This record gives sequence, C-alpha cells and structure tokens, in this order.
Amino acid sequence: MKKTGILFLSAVFALSSLTGAAAEFKQIAEFNAPEANQGIGVDGKYFYAIDNQKIGKYDKNTGELVAKWEGPKDGPIIHLDSAALIDGKIYCAHSNWNEWPMASSIEVWDADTMEHVANHSFGIHWGSATWVDLHDGFWWVAFANYDKPYGPEGTPYGHKVCTTVVKFSENWQWLEAWTLPKAILERLEDMSNSGGSWGPDGFLYLSGHDPAEVYKCKLPSMGSVIELVEIIPLNIRGQGIAWDRSDPGVIYGIIRATKDEKAQGITHKVIVSKEQ
Repeated sequence: MKKTGILFLSAVFALSSLTGAAAEFKQIAEFNAPEANQGIGVDGKYFYAIDNQKIGKYDKNTGELVAKWEGPKDGPIIHLDSAALIDGKIYCAHSNWNEWPMASSIEVWDADTMEHVANHSFGIHWGSATWVDLHDGFWWVAFANYDKPYGPEGTPYGHKVCTTVVKFSENWQWLEAWTLPKAILERLEDMSNSGGSWGPDGFLYLSGHDPAEVYKCKLPSMGSVIELVEIIPLNIRGQGIAWDRSDPGVIYGIIRATKDEKAQGITHKVIVSKEQ
C-alpha cells in the first residue's frame, strides 16, 4: 500500500493545559490502513494496524503492507485492541466485547513471522482489556467498563466509573490498581478508555473511544485515582495510541473512517504526530 501523502503538515494542535504548560503535537505523516479500526503498535521499522480479528504490518516509511495476520470469524480471537511492541513481539489487549460477562486476555504474536505464539488469560475480571504496555519492568493493562447499555437486559456494560488501570509484575501477578478521574470520564460519554502508552517523559498517556485528544497522566502520591496533568489535542478519533520508542517524541494513532466515508471509498488511517 502506498503512502497517501502527508496531510495537515502545518497543523499544530495546541494544548489545553491544566497546569499552564504548553505542549503540542504536529502531524508528520498519514497512511491508509484498512486494519486501523481498533488500535496501533509500532517498532523500529514497522507499524501494526489492529482490527478486531486482524493485524496488518506496514513499512513505516512507505506505508506498504508487508504482512498480515487474520483470525477466523468464529475463532477465539474476538475483539483485539491496542498493541505494544516489546522485544520482537506484538502484545495485544483482547476481550470478548460486547458479550457478557466480560472476559479478557493478552495475546502475543511474533512480529517477524506474524504467528500467534502466546496467551495470558484474565478470565472474568475487572472488565474488558483495551491496552497493554511494559514500563519500569511492570506490565500495565487497562480494563474498560462502559455506560453503553450492552449489559444484561439493557443495563450499562460495567459502568465506566469502574474502568481500572492495573499494574502487574513481569509474571502477571496483580500488584496495584487505579481508577480514572472524573475529568477524563466525563469526556468519554458512555464509552471508556481505549488506548494507553507510557511516554518518553515518564507520564502515562491515555485516549478515549472517540475524542481527538490524549490525556497526560501520572500516578497519585495518595489515594487510588490517576491524576490528569494535561489534555492534549491530537488528530485521532480516539482508540489505540502508541509512542514510537525508536523515535522519541513520535506518537501513532488512528482515524476510523465513518460509515459515510467508507461509502465514498475512504478507509481507516494511521496518523503519525511529533511532540513539539
């Protein structure tokens, strides 16, 4: 697949800051990627566009599709979400969304061969896993809950206030957990936290299901609620995000095509932005 061109090169998304600081992202590239429906992962040479049951591997420079994994429609992989590229492997959050009760797992692929190589199941616990990352030697996973009425008899699908970020050991032992602040939850409407990635500055960056923004956060020194530091506009439509750890300051996100856009032949896109 060819690079579709760099759009909005001069567009700089100004920061709405809670601290008075000024931070901004500038879009530097855009690629067509039909699999970019749920999440994104990135390593030194490739980005990985994630759909419910598909992963597309693309050349970072040309946007060419070089490999693809696709699971059967009736297979055990139901709803893949955000991904993290760690030591040559694709770690992807997975859930049975929007089935009930919610069950989640981490699914692992070899990034070279695109073969599925490992699984860690959480079973029925916490909510729907939406993102995973490795930071400071610990695993971090968000378990989303929703106000959307997908629960039993039209009840909320877990209630979004129950959305939880969990810290695990390297061997997946539960260690600590935090909830999200009201300042983030109220911006997510009836959905939840879809993406998360630890930034090069040591802050945790989160994204919602739809908003064109990311939430720069830090862990609290007291209590159980993650602290919101800044709300930063970003040219995405929610969903997964991933910092490029081979290129500090560069973050990947996605724009999901709407139904009307799909009817016009427009597909999902991968958006590359750089912190200014």
